[in-house]
Amino acid sequence: MTEQHVEGPVGTGPGPVPVAIGTRPEPVHHVAVYAFAGMAPFELGVVVEVFGLARPELGGLLAAPWYGLKVCADRPGTALDAVGGFALTARHGLDELASADTVVVPGVPNAFSGAVSPGLVTALRTAHERGARIVSICSGAFALAAAGLLDGQEATTHWRYADLLQQRHPDVRVNPDVLYVDNGNVLTSAGSAAGIDLCLHLVRRDHGAKVANSVARRFVVAPHRDGGQAQFIEAAVRPVEEDDDGVARSMQWAMGHLASPLTVPLLARAARMSDRSYLRHFTARNGTSPMRWVVTPRPPAPGRLKIYHTPTN
Repeated sequence: MTEQHVEGPVGTGPGPVPVAIGTRPEPVHHVAVYAFAGMAPFELGVVVEVFGLARPELGGLLAAPWYGLKVCADRPGTALDAVGGFALTARHGLDELASADTVVVPGVPNAFSGAVSPGLVTALRTAHERGARIVSICSGAFALAAAGLLDGQEATTHWRYADLLQQRHPDVRVNPDVLYVDNGNVLTSAGSAAGIDLCLHLVRRDHGAKVANSVARRFVVAPHRDGGQAQFIEAAVRPVEEDDDGVARSMQWAMGHLASPLTVPLLARAARMSDRSYLRHFTARNGTSPMRWVVTPRPPAPGRLKIYHTPTN
């Protein structure tokens, strides 16, 4: 840094004032999020909450400026109807989205129809070629796939769309069991709340764990959730007589012995497996450990189980 001496303003007294030359504040990281007619507002709101909200509580934790956020649409200034009976207007167009540092697609109008805005596809490709970070939440993965950004890569989406995404884009390695996938400059996440996990992950990458933890605290969520979305999917407990499924056998046995202490060795014995093999097969099938499954509430419908996981800090 060099110094230049100029006359001081009135009231400061005589003498030169040192002025820094050749230094500039670090540029703001620009985030653009795509808005469209028929959107569910939650995913858009997550992006706005994380990247668009002022963060005075971060104080001296930030080593770089916070994000600048722009909401972009195919036709800026046009009212976009959202789920829930209200509308919003995006001030910025796809040219702003194409020039952003991080681009977030929080969904597409209809994953089942396969329709993706051609303008959005072009903007995503332009941004990606510039080296921008491209992010999807929930069905937004269909837009990234339509732009060819997921070819040959692992990606995820909401579990109810996973098979469809794989069928429509066979070059994508769809993983339906994880909350998000980070491929460097292309990142995808599962449905709705998994968008919070991915956005916090981006903050953690950009600003470190302390900043991400502070944002999570204001969100009143865990800074990081263990496990994947398989834990939220309904999984049938197949009748044992249909096959020799040891995990299913152990789960049926456990349902009849909930009043007694249940341990992994007991469950493994019911499955006719070693403890280690049982743990591996149970977790792969259900997305959670046997002991976490044991303590979850049982569903009201017989023959079905729904696995939930309460993260621990």
